Amino acid sequence: MRIRVLREGKARNPHLRALEAEYAARIARFTDIVLEDVTFERKAPARRELSGEERRLIEKLRGSVKILLDPTGREWTSEAFAEWLEKQAAQGTRELAFMIGGADGFSQAWRKEADVLLALSRMTFTHEWARAILLEQIYRGFTMLRGFPYAR
Repeated sequence: MRIRVLREGKARNPHLRALEAEYAARIARFTDIVLEDVTFERKAPARRELSGEERRLIEKLRGSVKILLDPTGREWTSEAFAEWLEKQAAQGTRELAFMIGGADGFSQAWRKEADVLLALSRMTFTHEWARAILLEQIYRGFTMLRGFPYAR
């Protein structure tokens, strides 16, 4: 199973980029991982239709389980998240595509394309911090499943 983490925008903070690279390298010991930065031309987050760029990305992710980070989404414990990762792998999921929006979040049309809405916390994080936190949780999940001491 491949993990794809898409973030709208780019991380400007070199320390966060280094942290992302560190966790991506750790996750790569367990599964394939791809980190991507994307940009969308958006007029308003509330618009009802997907832009051409969004449609192309949705097409690229066809067959993937699309997880959208959203403050209204499900909140899981680290243990429940690890169990969900394990279930996805056992079901033969080819790819998990985690999507992190920019400052304005995602349009309503984009949110409807998601298979899962996931909240990292009820607190708000920048898109830079959200990817670093998500990567840490993905790594933590894999270490829990393999019985590594990191998760304790």
